[in-house]
Amino acid sequence: MTRKVCVVTGTRAEFGLLRYLMEDIRQHPALELQVAVTGMHLSPEFGSTYQEIEAAGFIIDIKVEMLLSSDTSTAVTKSMGLGVIGFADAYQRLKPDIVVVLGDRFEIFSATSAALIAGIPIAHLHGGETTEGAFDEAIRHSITKMSHLHFVAAEEYRHRVIQLGESPERVFNVGGMGIDAIKRLELLSREELEKSIDAVLDDKNLLITFHPVTLEREESSKEQLNALLNALAELKQTHLIFTMPNADTGGRELTKIVHEFVSSHDNASMYASLGQLRYFSCMAQVDGVIGNSSSGLLEAPAFNIGTVNIGDRQKGRLKAASVIDCEPTKAAILEAIDRLYSPTFRSSLDAVDNPYGNGGASKAIVQVLADSSLDNLLKKSFYNLSLSGTYKAREQQ
Repeated sequence: MTRKVCVVTGTRAEFGLLRYLMEDIRQHPALELQVAVTGMHLSPEFGSTYQEIEAAGFIIDIKVEMLLSSDTSTAVTKSMGLGVIGFADAYQRLKPDIVVVLGDRFEIFSATSAALIAGIPIAHLHGGETTEGAFDEAIRHSITKMSHLHFVAAEEYRHRVIQLGESPERVFNVGGMGIDAIKRLELLSREELEKSIDAVLDDKNLLITFHPVTLEREESSKEQLNALLNALAELKQTHLIFTMPNADTGGRELTKIVHEFVSSHDNASMYASLGQLRYFSCMAQVDGVIGNSSSGLLEAPAFNIGTVNIGDRQKGRLKAASVIDCEPTKAAILEAIDRLYSPTFRSSLDAVDNPYGNGGASKAIVQVLADSSLDNLLKKSFYNLSLSGTYKAREQQ
């Protein structure tokens, strides 16, 4: 009897990380893939990216509508509630044996909460990481506590998940999911990419993504983005490729600001969704990435390009030597870009070691999903760390 594995995805970036895991699940003789799609995937405003899932050859088993046409904190909270309701019905219909979720977004929190109450084991990917500048931090750790199998991207993150009380035998360091995609994709050539994005690359090229900083005051995201755009406006003979913010609190206002910038600058282009192939193909052609997206830390080092990481949104994550941290001011951003293009920095990029591994995560995860016993998986004993730092199970009363 095959084991039904329900993979939940809510954003374009998340599907990019999950794609090859989904393929490996589908091809495994002991597993049956179920695909549950929600969040930004179902929104025309964000590119209706569920179509990319279908174009990749996957059958979507269920769609869970949850996004409201607003990005205020009230609307996001209400969307979470709609998500819990929708996933309660979805799991009742699909009856999965285990649910697979990735990351730290509010859509995934809703999907995980519903699975917990439904008594369905949960496998969580990319737990144990820290992002001190966004409320994703609290959501990620909450998902960890609701989950039963953990697949992390680095040994430091494995230790942190165990520090949260999870049994070491259920926490697996498999490396970053994005590395698998990079190694398995056949990227577009420069000419193919230019045709696909309808833009001509320049002598210098940069890929920019800036997301809301959800733990700072309301105006902070706009101020930081405007500082970034004021810095970018000074760059000459540089093509600027913008990807849009996620559906987080305040994200629509940031999209409007970027749209106005691109409309007044001939050297800039923007895309609601590049999709994984075009996004990674851009990474292979540009000189560096700029903004506050996790991809600048997780995937960019694999292309031996630099990253200008702005502000505190990714504070706490492991970083390769190719990542340049800077304050969210025009002067600091311009200084970081100058360093990005400096001969000394560029000559160091070929020797950069990516802390997120060298690939193989998807197949390692599939093996655990297929081989792990689900008996008694729902009942967890809290693991305490001893004073010496070793792992010790709570004594049975």
